[in-house]
Amino acid sequence: MPKQKSKSAAKKRFIVLAGGKVKRGHQNKRHLLSTKETGRKRKLRQGAYVTGKQIKTVKTLVGNQG
Repeated sequence: MPKQKSKSAAKKRFIVLAGGKVKRGHQNKRHLLSTKETGRKRKLRQGAYVTGKQIKTVKTLVGNQG
């Protein structure tokens, strides 16, 4: 059976950590930033973790990383 290819877009967006968690960035930080509050933009800079059933899906897309 051939190897499954990882998705390049997923590799750029997610990082699988050593403990098995999947780290991601926040959305809504690309444009129209002048209308967003400073505190909101500051919180969007921080990383976040993928939760729930999506972890398995993201790990499949990312492939053998980390």
